[in-house]
Amino acid sequence: MSAILHATPESMLTGAWNVVVVGAGGTGSALLPSLARLHHAMIELGHPGGIKCTVYDDDTVSEFNVGRQGFYPNDVGHYKASLLVNRLNLLMGTSWTALPRRVDSTINLQADMVIGCVDSRGARHAIAQAAKRGKVRYYLDCGNETDRGQVILGEFGKPRHDRLPHVGDLFPDMLNAKNDRGDDTPSCSMADALRKQSLVINQAISVQAFNLLWSLFRNGGLTFSAVFVNLATGRTNPVPIDPTAWARFGYEAPPENKPAKKPARRRKAA
Repeated sequence: MSAILHATPESMLTGAWNVVVVGAGGTGSALLPSLARLHHAMIELGHPGGIKCTVYDDDTVSEFNVGRQGFYPNDVGHYKASLLVNRLNLLMGTSWTALPRRVDSTINLQADMVIGCVDSRGARHAIAQAAKRGKVRYYLDCGNETDRGQVILGEFGKPRHDRLPHVGDLFPDMLNAKNDRGDDTPSCSMADALRKQSLVINQAISVQAFNLLWSLFRNGGLTFSAVFVNLATGRTNPVPIDPTAWARFGYEAPPENKPAKKPARRRKAA
């Protein structure tokens, strides 16, 4: 295994992970069962608390979500967050919480990590602002387009040479709500939805996010903090934890503070 370049905080190795998931649609409904599996594995491997999860989403299931997202015909009309959380609590014995509302300017998020399973810039901006108003360490962004996407794990806080840049650091435009294209109107059929987005992309993105989370726990840290997925070419490209790699996206990490040199002692005149 490659050398760990970012160590998992001690508090997350000795206590429960407080995780907030924003978005219970395509990627969220694919990732949440994996998150429950991770919780179970952590407990079985001796972790003292596993994962405490809260899910935000104000959307309800439409008939065109069935088959593309993690929902069934009998789910139509019900809140996505409540359906998924209640199902996992029943099947996996978790005590997670569903909040069928969106993250907005009235919310202060308090968590070790917020996972954004959203695709609009406005939603990302709201997540970042709610996290900064509250207290959140990590931001795991899971975003996708038609047949490609990205998973980026970053940290909030003052810029430091060793802070993982989050999605807003690497791609400021992704948090600029003014640039949303307004193409998030509901599909009028499943065929229409599949023309907009690959049937596989949500699962592909959720697997990469799951892998990063598993490494944080099992390996005690990470060797890379972001992954780009392109289903059209069959390529998956990780981004190493390296200021040189981050600079390719236009993000300049602050230099490492080096201890000041002690001034040389002057020799006394003879």
